[in-house]
Amino acid sequence: MGIASSNQSAETETAPSKQIFILSGQSNMAGRGGVDRHKKWDGVVPPECNSDPSILRLDAQLQWECAKEPLHADIDTKKTCGVGPGMVFANAVRKRVGLIGLVPCAVGGTAIREWARGMPLYENMVNRAKEAVKGGGEIKALLWYQGESDTSKYDDAKLYKANMEKLIQNVRQDLGSPSLPIIQVVLASGDSKYLERVREAQKEIDIPNVVCVDAKGLPLQEDHLHLTTAAQVKLGQMLADAYLANFEPPTQASS
Repeated sequence: MGIASSNQSAETETAPSKQIFILSGQSNMAGRGGVDRHKKWDGVVPPECNSDPSILRLDAQLQWECAKEPLHADIDTKKTCGVGPGMVFANAVRKRVGLIGLVPCAVGGTAIREWARGMPLYENMVNRAKEAVKGGGEIKALLWYQGESDTSKYDDAKLYKANMEKLIQNVRQDLGSPSLPIIQVVLASGDSKYLERVREAQKEIDIPNVVCVDAKGLPLQEDHLHLTTAAQVKLGQMLADAYLANFEPPTQASS
């Protein structure tokens, strides 16, 4: 279902194949859980976010390492990163999936137009995804949480659905994976002017292998924009449930 490496060496053929997940979007995917108004992270890592030898991340230098919070610390470098949904997701699916490779790509404060093909954010995401499979592995899904930056202006909100549909088409084409699963988070927060319009645009996308989880109602920090650590834990579990229910058939032993 996902893009796989075609030139694995004899060494990687005998090693477990990584099941690769792209984490992308803006700040709530990058993670601001536990980051206070002074831009300091409290360092609290819930047990659901603990590191595990079976969970790797692709760092900014395109090297695999043991994944740990904050997952986006060397990716979303202009802001302070905290807890996001990625580690919770990985811990919740690893027993079913096996060896996991997380590819963090999210950058805070970015609008959907900045993720258009040819733009630096989009090209970096695609390049990182392609690098991720070179040592052996398969891209299983893109987890996407973005849109808050498109809730302030009418034109941005009006064009959101078309821009997101184009992003889905482009990333599938550029990764050679026409049915790549995509799990989109429907916004929990944003500018009240056009928040509901963007939320509706997200929910109206009707493309095969694209599913939504709705973050509305999850606890927000004092800024009324970023999810709390507890909310990120819940969101990670929601993403995992959506992935397992829609894209990872249970084995006979677990069915």
